[in-house]
Amino acid sequence: MRSLGEPGAAWAADLPRVLTELAARWSLSLGRPLPGGSSSYVTTARTGAGVEVVLKVSLPDPGLVQQAETLRRAEGRGYVRLLDADLDRGALLLEALGASLQTSSLGVADQLRLLADTLAEAWQPAAEHPEAHQDKARDLGDFVARAWLEQGRPCPEAVVECALAYARRRAADPGEPVVVHGDPHPGNLLRRSVPRPGAGTGWCFVDPDGFVTDRAYDLGVVLRDWSGRLDGPGARTKLKGWCELLANRSGVDATPIWEWGYLERVSTGLYLRSFGADRAAAPFLRSAERLL
Repeated sequence: MRSLGEPGAAWAADLPRVLTELAARWSLSLGRPLPGGSSSYVTTARTGAGVEVVLKVSLPDPGLVQQAETLRRAEGRGYVRLLDADLDRGALLLEALGASLQTSSLGVADQLRLLADTLAEAWQPAAEHPEAHQDKARDLGDFVARAWLEQGRPCPEAVVECALAYARRRAADPGEPVVVHGDPHPGNLLRRSVPRPGAGTGWCFVDPDGFVTDRAYDLGVVLRDWSGRLDGPGARTKLKGWCELLANRSGVDATPIWEWGYLERVSTGLYLRSFGADRAAAPFLRSAERLL
């Protein structure tokens, strides 16, 4: 929370009081904190009836309202079940899930299949969120153009030109709008220990952004990572194969998946550099150059 300065320190100082109030409201016995929350405190808990649950208390974030609404509408289809919410305190009460796909021993292809199949369960009709449409391609293109110049041109101009060309094409083509997850990486897909309706893959997404755009965007985000596997001369061929796998699995055309994935790769690298995470950013920008 140090990076958030005084607001983050104030939130952390107030957290014990908030947890005490939430535990009383929902009759919870709080357990151990869970790892992975970069902008929230997440802990196991047990209800008065002995049911294992998860309590998430977020830093002040206007996006939490949309996250809660997306989970509420999903009713467990592709997503963790939302049991209750206290948005005044930034809190969500969620069903307990297991470990993330990121920690599994599954290979890339199997992970891609699970991500694509669970997204197909999770996507909601765009009409369910009429207020949540985003011009994601234009927003990402504007950020890439601005950040590249502000950061002193940290990657070749050809990388940025390619990303901006893809942004223009995606902005001109609405594709198939749905309520997307927004950040469906393997760390946001968690295993269910017991099967239930709505979780046909045995896995559920957490932490949705829940905005409306082309469904190919989510699949592009899935394609965005894996930079460590794209370190040789065959990087483009390898990623093309993974892109085709996602296209075949989802029924979504491969071209927008590829273009969204490249735009996300470049924008993520520049975003990480924008707050000093140059080391984390480097693989994204290096791999973007290899994929030209």
